[in-house]
Amino acid sequence: MAAPRHSAMLSISNASTPQSTSSDKTQVQQPQSPAGTSGLRVPSNRKTIYDRHLNRSRNAELSRSSFAYLFGEMVSYAQRRVTGIQDLEKRLNEQGYPLGLRLLDLLFYRATSTSSSALSSSSTSSSPPNRPLRILTLLHLIHGPLWRLLFQRSADALEHSVSPDTPNEYMITDNEPLVNTYISVPREMSMLNCAAFVAGIIEGVCDGCGFEAKVSAHNQPTEMWPSRTIFLVRFGDTVMEREKVLERAGVK
Repeated sequence: MAAPRHSAMLSISNASTPQSTSSDKTQVQQPQSPAGTSGLRVPSNRKTIYDRHLNRSRNAELSRSSFAYLFGEMVSYAQRRVTGIQDLEKRLNEQGYPLGLRLLDLLFYRATSTSSSALSSSSTSSSPPNRPLRILTLLHLIHGPLWRLLFQRSADALEHSVSPDTPNEYMITDNEPLVNTYISVPREMSMLNCAAFVAGIIEGVCDGCGFEAKVSAHNQPTEMWPSRTIFLVRFGDTVMEREKVLERAGVK
């Protein structure tokens, strides 16, 4: 059986190294790293990004070129070993889902901290925001605060399906999705919509609030908005049954 590679290399290195004699006058010593240090660089103040306050970057803007590069790499990663357009959109959706769960916590944390600071600076009483109980309250949270957190603006439209056969379907419209701005889709994949990543974020927010839903992104271009996208939100049967009970109880 062949000897392990590392042991063979060690023996060759030892054989090729000349033995030191008493006539040697200089000796080269290898610098030793301090004990207990790792390969990661730590700032001098010993603070990392995990020590930064969550409200510190509240109004910070991300470079669009950095975002375009990172998102392009995410699409390239999701494109590996896919069987078709639906499989690729599913992978993008799965990448956005955990981000939606974390953004929901961040939204309520910042809203609570804002309410606390406003309460301390004024004599009026105000209660911190609670998680939504009704579908419209949830969708307004996604249409407004979530979209502003992600894209610095609200979504363009929020609609409810008028068909009596699909009362559980709602539509959020974005006329110019940022995620599609820097993505070049080949002609043979014209049905692909990389905004499936944002659909995954919406789905994560819905599930985090206790609203079982499936969200998908669909191309609906117009002459004025060629990249117009509609996010179709389909709520589960249990959510619709709970909605009817809360409506009869007068809960808003």
